[in-house]
Amino acid sequence: MKKTWGSLFILTLILALLAGCGGGGNAKSGSNSGGQTGQNGSASDSGSQDEIVELDLFINHSWYPVRSWTGSIAEEITKRTGVKLNVTVAADSEQLPLMIASGDLPDLIFTVREPRLENPDISYPWNELIEKYAPDFEIDPVRLAVNTAQDGNVYTVLNAYATPEEWASNPYALGNDGNPGIAVRQDILDELGAKIETLDDFVSVLEQVKQKHPDMVPMTMDIEWIPQYFKMQFGIPPHSSWHDQNGELKHVISHPNALKFYKFMNSLYRNGYILAENFTYSNDQIDDEYAVTGRAFAHSHTVSVAEADNAKVKNQGNNYQFTMIPSALTDEAYNLSTGTGFSGVYITKNNKNPQKSIEFIKFLASKEGLELVMFGIEGKHWEWHPDGYPVFHYDVNDADYVNSEGLKWWYLYSDAIVEGLRGYVPGTQTTKALQEIKEITDHNPAIGMVKLQDGTDEKIIFDKIKEMVKTEEVRIYLAESEEAAEQAYQKMLQLAEDIGLSKLESWATAEYKKMQELFNQ
Repeated sequence: MKKTWGSLFILTLILALLAGCGGGGNAKSGSNSGGQTGQNGSASDSGSQDEIVELDLFINHSWYPVRSWTGSIAEEITKRTGVKLNVTVAADSEQLPLMIASGDLPDLIFTVREPRLENPDISYPWNELIEKYAPDFEIDPVRLAVNTAQDGNVYTVLNAYATPEEWASNPYALGNDGNPGIAVRQDILDELGAKIETLDDFVSVLEQVKQKHPDMVPMTMDIEWIPQYFKMQFGIPPHSSWHDQNGELKHVISHPNALKFYKFMNSLYRNGYILAENFTYSNDQIDDEYAVTGRAFAHSHTVSVAEADNAKVKNQGNNYQFTMIPSALTDEAYNLSTGTGFSGVYITKNNKNPQKSIEFIKFLASKEGLELVMFGIEGKHWEWHPDGYPVFHYDVNDADYVNSEGLKWWYLYSDAIVEGLRGYVPGTQTTKALQEIKEITDHNPAIGMVKLQDGTDEKIIFDKIKEMVKTEEVRIYLAESEEAAEQAYQKMLQLAEDIGLSKLESWATAEYKKMQELFNQ
């Protein structure tokens, strides 16, 4: 069966890609479908059965905010599918590898792409289960292509993916909170009579804050989001380790503007606009405290930072407000999306009911399922605007409500367009920032399909460079002079070269060209 399906899939894929991958299969743009793309349009009817099947789900993300199958969304999914999940969230990054090694696996695992699970002795190939139990579950060829394992099987389909064409054809589908942003105190900006429209404006305002408010830190930064916003201003992809340089794939540390970026970051430190200790914060709450207690003027985090800070400030009884500065402060501002998806569900060979499992996923992949998970129950949580975007009856930034209802987080199979529509809330600062970022974003999934395999020389080189950069980057940021910063950058490049940077880039370029051929047919 596997051989037959694999051969058929390859032929179908080639034909589909030759016909053009732009439409994403069954894309429905500009309609009340919410831009849902390439998914099976009908819900599973397995929920019509009286018996509830309980399946064990392991979520391999220790930070996951929802840890039990509770709330109105989980209840509604069970009602419509007949499946109830017993949820376990990973304690740390070592738990899943130990489970795989021992063979003690649950029914379902939700994780980032995990090659060790892409083994027919460990996981069921979706293609086999679909052929046997859900032959009308259609997944568009592009998604199949980006999720096909080395053995030709599809063991999972990662969520949060859309083709470049799908993004372009859905004006209300924005990115998500995983984009960088900076918020500033509006009252102080008014006091200074200043506007921030360029990077020079921003630096000038930081200097004025330092002079007129010496008790404040001009800028505090989330420990996980230190470089991203400023990389974006210098045209460096803020989320990718790679960039396309004249058709070749290069590591971001060798980007033509990398030295300019590092010198700028170093100047922020040398001029006293950021603290040295910011680079060693023990958690991601310290910067929040600086901002919401009035000890910092600017707060660098994500596109929702202003609204998140304002909610906390209000709860503390203070009356100042934060405002997002523009997402693009330079003519070079650039964002790159290389995403082929975030995480997906693996159906393990320990699964008690593989039929129910694939039918459950089929429902989540349907238009009905996508909208239920990401928006909520239509009529209760949201309704369609005539222009084709959801209007929410709740504050999508209210984490307590969202988590208690089980909204958004059961995106075990989701579509980036439907997820992106969740980010469109007219009149909010987050939406405005996302719109600005969308204008400077290129989508290049071919880069995201360059996969490093565990145990290979390339993966070893990549990991060594990654660890080295963590240390050397901070030395550049905290250098005592511009000359010292440049020397530290050149040292980092040489260390990377000694580790094998050129070899890594040569391999990555060859893989990249193969992936480009797949998308360009």
